[in-house]
Amino acid sequence: MNITDLKTIAKTLPPEIAVLMRGPTGVGKSFAAKAIAEELGLPFIDVRGSTMDESDMGIPDLEASKAAGAYTKMVPSWYLRGCREPVVLMLDELNRSLPQVMQGFFQIVLDRELGNLADGASLKLHPETRVIAAVNCGGEYDVNDMDPALLRRFWVTDIEPTVTDWIEWAKATELDSVLIDFVGQNPEHWRVDPASVEPGTVVPTPASWHRLSDSLIAANLAPVNVAGTNPALLYPIARGFVGTEAAIAFQDFVKTYERQISAEMVLSGETTADDVIDSEASVKLAVLDKLVEHCKENKWSAKETKAVAKFGKGLGGEFLFQLWTKLSATNHMDNIRAMHKLIGQEVVKVVQASRNLAKKS
Repeated sequence: MNITDLKTIAKTLPPEIAVLMRGPTGVGKSFAAKAIAEELGLPFIDVRGSTMDESDMGIPDLEASKAAGAYTKMVPSWYLRGCREPVVLMLDELNRSLPQVMQGFFQIVLDRELGNLADGASLKLHPETRVIAAVNCGGEYDVNDMDPALLRRFWVTDIEPTVTDWIEWAKATELDSVLIDFVGQNPEHWRVDPASVEPGTVVPTPASWHRLSDSLIAANLAPVNVAGTNPALLYPIARGFVGTEAAIAFQDFVKTYERQISAEMVLSGETTADDVIDSEASVKLAVLDKLVEHCKENKWSAKETKAVAKFGKGLGGEFLFQLWTKLSATNHMDNIRAMHKLIGQEVVKVVQASRNLAKKS
């Protein structure tokens, strides 16, 4: 399941139904959980089981035990907050946890309670608190198997993120725009399955591109600022995050990157189809995606609509069809109606030509 569908479904489930995400490291499980919390308007609490020991799940309350004459146990602060107010509680790396920690997580998922007071009662989660757990899977991980009885208590999904999901998220997070362009135009370097290479090999993941963007910005090497040059430190920094092959390709992309073609440049007529006609298909599609994103939130003037129509007609064929299809999916009816008047007949011709070719073959 992709991240977009996951967020849509998870929000509609009853709060008491826990969600379990399964997938390799770095595919965006934690960011997906955080996005769900943001869309629900709830605080997000991330608890990483692989870094915890038994004491992190609560400790004996000696003073209270003496006063009550019975054993009582204090719960951790992150759990107590989930009892006092609605939150999204992320139990990350559940199957890489120590057995004692995993048992505590199980109690939270199965019974929505933890610890015990002097009267023997446990502290229960707030009725609107949601629990989202994540497990890493794949041959490269040393993990514990999950109890089938526990698995049945979750709504379970295997995460298969897409480049489109990641680019949408990266833009919203304001990652470096040149780095985003690189991923969009070179999806083969966006994610490499660690199981497909020698153990210990550094490979690119969705999460590692995020860390690379942040690190380059911190080093005053933001690709958007150094594009067209070849800073000495860019390659070794990139290699440490995304591996040798992706780092070489990224370095070359930044070095030869002349300018970023924005939606505004097409809308104003500054950039025409002639400027990109000899570019790779991925470059053209990247520009179309920017126009679609702009269309979602903006009403185009007559002049801007004509510029986009001229751009699409100039690319022609499949690219014109892709432009129309993606614009139609935005549901921005003012822009769609205006574009239909300008390119509708051309799109019909493209479709008919494609069908005739298919019949001949």
